[in-house]
Amino acid sequence: MSKLNLMLRILLTLALVTSVAGCAGGKTHESTGEYFDNSALTTKVKATILGDSKLKVFQINVKSYKGVVQLSGFVDSPGAVERAVELTRKIKGVKSVNNSLIVK
Repeated sequence: MSKLNLMLRILLTLALVTSVAGCAGGKTHESTGEYFDNSALTTKVKATILGDSKLKVFQINVKSYKGVVQLSGFVDSPGAVERAVELTRKIKGVKSVNNSLIVK
């Protein structure tokens, strides 16, 4: 359990650091607020996946933009794909899920 808490703390710290980096001007079309929202949503999805006993063993990458979450990586079964997509869809703020998970 403490390993999960440590991972969640690390993810939240990374989200905070990236949100501060988002304050700098750039060539992106999202505002600082949108950047922060995307980072927070990505962190929620990652934490949910890491908290699931069936999914935490897989390397699932998560990115989000304006509520659209992209899942990518490798899993061992179609059931794991369905589980990851299902958990992601249940998270508040997720508008849609782009599933690029590959079953090996």
